[in-house]
Amino acid sequence: MTAKTIDLNADLGESFGHYTMGNDSAMLDIVTSANVACGFHGGDPEVMAETFRIAREKGVSVGSHPGFPDLWGFGRRVMPFTPAQIERIVAYQMGAAQALATYSGHRMTYMKTHGALGNLTERDPAVAEAIVNAVKAVDPNLPIMAIALSHLDRIGRERGLTVFSEIFADRAYTEDGHLVSRKEPGAVLHDADFAAARAVRMVQAGAIETISGKMLPTRIDTICVHGDNAESVDVARKVRAGFEAAGITLRALT
Repeated sequence: MTAKTIDLNADLGESFGHYTMGNDSAMLDIVTSANVACGFHGGDPEVMAETFRIAREKGVSVGSHPGFPDLWGFGRRVMPFTPAQIERIVAYQMGAAQALATYSGHRMTYMKTHGALGNLTERDPAVAEAIVNAVKAVDPNLPIMAIALSHLDRIGRERGLTVFSEIFADRAYTEDGHLVSRKEPGAVLHDADFAAARAVRMVQAGAIETISGKMLPTRIDTICVHGDNAESVDVARKVRAGFEAAGITLRALT
């Protein structure tokens, strides 16, 4: 059945000091939710405060976006933390984001894990449990944005949290519904027209479309366009336009 509404989110606030990542201002004119880096894989207090301020002015919902402490690798390298340590690094970053959102006059509406940490929640139930433990300890009323068909999606619901199931407009999927590793060719989709058309197909079908074209049914609450690619703004604009043309309303997860 065709979805009546969908949230469009992007990973933003990932610049650091003098290093600029992506075009946050343009993306915040397109998306309905922004996942804001918390200083570990990108972002810093100045960038976070400014991102939250602009998001508030533009009516964009915000969530914390914790990842591994990996500025060199942009949070896309698996790091050998125990589940208990993961709980604490996630709680730490959630606290930083909450403080700076409040400082900027905005409010946190969800949490979404970044990069390698987020990918682990697809396949490793211990990591998913650690994320849930952190959220329940810091704010049990805060929803989790979880990769659709992941352990985090399942465990979060089982443990009583509100979970928003997420798919990706610009990432390829394996035949079992997992994200294709960024180490593999074709993992990231750069053709904006193809990404937009596929995004509409997935939301209308309520399913993930794999590389072969197979459709795997899943709940879909939100769809992500990454903000760090050269094509990000074009992809986001065309995805949004595709939804609007298909009669799918964009609405933030508030």
